[in-house]
Amino acid sequence: MCLLAFQLQSHPKYQLVMMANRDEAYERPTAPANFWSDHPTILAGRDLEQMGTWLGINRQGKVAALTNYRDFTLPQTGKLSRGHIVSSYLQSNLSAQDFIEQLHTNREDYAGCNVLAGSAKEMLYYSNVEQSIQQLPNGTHGLSNALLNTPWPKVDKTKALLADYLQQTETIDPDRLFGMMQRAEPFPVERLPDTGVGEDLERLLSSIFIASKDYGTRCTTVLTIDREDRVEFEERTYKNGVFTATQKFSFRIEKPAHS
Repeated sequence: MCLLAFQLQSHPKYQLVMMANRDEAYERPTAPANFWSDHPTILAGRDLEQMGTWLGINRQGKVAALTNYRDFTLPQTGKLSRGHIVSSYLQSNLSAQDFIEQLHTNREDYAGCNVLAGSAKEMLYYSNVEQSIQQLPNGTHGLSNALLNTPWPKVDKTKALLADYLQQTETIDPDRLFGMMQRAEPFPVERLPDTGVGEDLERLLSSIFIASKDYGTRCTTVLTIDREDRVEFEERTYKNGVFTATQKFSFRIEKPAHS
């Protein structure tokens, strides 16, 4: 996944509101969001190449998400697939703190990445590039392929869109959030970072919704958890930049989530 924005414990009705785009090669096999047959408490899409995921929640209210860290001056290989970090947390009985501490110990097993792990009550952030564990303050946060809240144009834009909408909205219309994540206009080159991919590709990757010949946004996810622990999870999938299907799920968290 390459872009997400979320608001934590800052709305009268919702504990957590998250919207996310997963960007990936079009040919990489992927299963749409569902409860997993081999781990029935996990709700997430699935990468069928490595059998991990980029964003998910379980029935106990544990939430996790991951993005790759884009800097081609750093090693790009790791012994293990980064997608297993999210699924491992959702399967585990560990607290977010214990899980992230364990991840920190094994950080060299993975290429550069950013990890969010916790619940609607408390969210932790860790990058094996920066190597510090942060408990996130309440408010609106954004994450792409750099450190959390790095002011890339599309990160700042999605954070602002989400914060402005939630400030004036009592009950969320998911269509509004999906609309925010489908903006395909690239940002001016002079505002973009230099991550080592070249100016043309940097500009292509700068848009909120990415579409190109063989790589782009494969799905958008909107996740909300309200004050009564009701979860709404909706995923819209795309093929070659064109909408193909929607998956919707609703459930109540089975017990108070321990992050």
